[in-house]
Amino acid sequence: QVQLVEAGGGLVQAGGSLRLSCAASGRTGSTSAMAWFRQAPGKEREVLAVITWSGGSTHYADSVKGRFTISRDNAKNTVYLQMNSLKPEDTAVYYCAASEKPGKYDYWGQGTQVTVSS
Repeated sequence: QVQLVEAGGGLVQAGGSLRLSCAASGRTGSTSAMAWFRQAPGKEREVLAVITWSGGSTHYADSVKGRFTISRDNAKNTVYLQMNSLKPEDTAVYYCAASEKPGKYDYWGQGTQVTVSS
């Protein structure tokens, strides 16, 4: 089992920045990748950014490319999501997730609310 705890959400004005963190504990040795997702009210959950745990390769959704940056600190078992140039449409609950097999996310955090005011 892997436990994930997110932090860093909050209220920010459009154009502002936030940094989310996701601390992993438990059986993290089996983790192959971690990702950030979000879900806005009435919308489907979408994947925003993925980072491989060993090599640090990253992938981004078009909606956040150039504005969001995913990074990891292996020593701290923590993944971050730096969010810049935030827009009201970025308002959502943000979740981190861990994968042991490609594309399959078995472990999820509790979510953190991000609200961007116009």
